[in-house]
Amino acid sequence: MAFFTAASQVCMLSHMVKLVARWFLLAAALLLTAQFYPGIQVHGYGAALVAALVLGLLNTLLRPVLVVLTLPVTVVTLGLFLFVVNAMVFYSAAWLLPGLNVAGFGAALVASLLYSVCGMVIDTVLERLLDEG
Repeated sequence: MAFFTAASQVCMLSHMVKLVARWFLLAAALLLTAQFYPGIQVHGYGAALVAALVLGLLNTLLRPVLVVLTLPVTVVTLGLFLFVVNAMVFYSAAWLLPGLNVAGFGAALVASLLYSVCGMVIDTVLERLLDEG
């Protein structure tokens, strides 16, 4: 007896394809960011894949906690402190990973901005491509 209908299996497969494609493209975006901004270094595509995975996990687990803890400062700065939170997450990933080097907190701030822009473009393109098909 099948637990999932054919339609739900296709939907799950579509979500998995999107997740894996997004992971690979975000790793490439990390390499692109390192190419354009000399403040960070990524040691190969394998290191970029691991870094993209760790960044995703930190953004899922650590960033919400940091956002709640820094909420008063975020409100006072009209949300601009969220850029600092993003830089802290990026800098944390670089601290955890030997294949990702960041020159300092300012470099983490710039790199997190560039990486976020790449992520928004990737999400938009994937949404349009996979929703049409």
